[in-house]
Amino acid sequence: MKLHDTDIAIIGAGLAGSTAAAMLGRDGYKVTLVDPSPTHRPEFRCEKLDESQIELLVRTGLSEAVLSQAACDDAVWVVRYERLVDCRPSKRSGIMYADLVNAIRRQIPDCVKQVEVKANHIHTRAGHTEMALSDGSTLRARLAILATGLNPGLRSSLGVECETLSRRHTLCLGFDIAPAPGYKFAFPALTYFPDGPGHRCAYLTLFPVPHGMRANLFTYWEPDDPRLQQWRHEPGAALDALMPGLKTFAGDYVITGRVAVRPIDLVRMSQPARDGLVMVGDAYSTSCPAAGTGANKVLTDINLLASTYIPRWLEKDQILAEDVDAFYRDPVKVACENYCYSKALRLRETATSTSLKHSCWRVARFAAQATIGALRPHLVSSKPRGLLQSS
Repeated sequence: MKLHDTDIAIIGAGLAGSTAAAMLGRDGYKVTLVDPSPTHRPEFRCEKLDESQIELLVRTGLSEAVLSQAACDDAVWVVRYERLVDCRPSKRSGIMYADLVNAIRRQIPDCVKQVEVKANHIHTRAGHTEMALSDGSTLRARLAILATGLNPGLRSSLGVECETLSRRHTLCLGFDIAPAPGYKFAFPALTYFPDGPGHRCAYLTLFPVPHGMRANLFTYWEPDDPRLQQWRHEPGAALDALMPGLKTFAGDYVITGRVAVRPIDLVRMSQPARDGLVMVGDAYSTSCPAAGTGANKVLTDINLLASTYIPRWLEKDQILAEDVDAFYRDPVKVACENYCYSKALRLRETATSTSLKHSCWRVARFAAQATIGALRPHLVSSKPRGLLQSS
């Protein structure tokens, strides 16, 4: 059995693992990245970075490489109750998740050893952590960073329990959308809110990515909702039925390619602290895509680890569970986790509740946003069809 030694082993090369490998390798640590794929394959996950996430990305030193592959929207139209209520400035950047991860992977320095195998089993102890790899070899590290999402095999080998905070919390749909022949979209980006809670939808967002216009629809449907059948076979008709007023602002459109569907449970690992191992990103807790906070959570984790905790840990002879637990209890991390979770719950309740309280909140939100929008000198007219531009 071949044995490899490293200081830091990173299991999983998604957003969390790739960012950690790039930052830690750049800082001169002996790092091994374990992932069976040489590049990240297309996956329906984070497709847009907002201003707060870009600020976190800047701290990693990777923003230039990522943003050069993204499309900035500059401004976003906001539609509520079938009225254009605001056209606010924006610096959000649209980028497909695989492109985001691969842009970061290209920044991983050559000193990082990349092993294209799977980790089948993890055994932790105070002095080191051992990982059994799919090629029959063993990787031994002083610290293992688990960045594999919700891989149940590795989690079960550690004896870590998964606590479900909100089952079937969100169901997300992603698709490409284009203007019908003879038209082009007048808006740089568009956020369209449904008229009320009856449809159990948070909102639809249309935003530019390098290959065109992307749409994300965030719903609170069950995975067996009968509407999904039409979305799979007749997505244009399904969108017309769900949001008939959309064409007032978008004009005639076509949905191209397949519609990706992703259900989300909100979960968090229970008592995850282990000697010599730390969980990050979705491996520790999931977030609601409708709340748009997943990248905040990942980048907060990695920035804290790389700048504060790992330098401190590697000065010690042993990395104990109590050391790792201090990271999980870090005030910045805890505040980020709590914000992500509370925003997810608040958004769902606001979008689906029929109570007088939430009905009043929706009307108040409409009035406040319309007032702010009216004060912007560049807000365009919201007359039907007046927003279309013939190509």
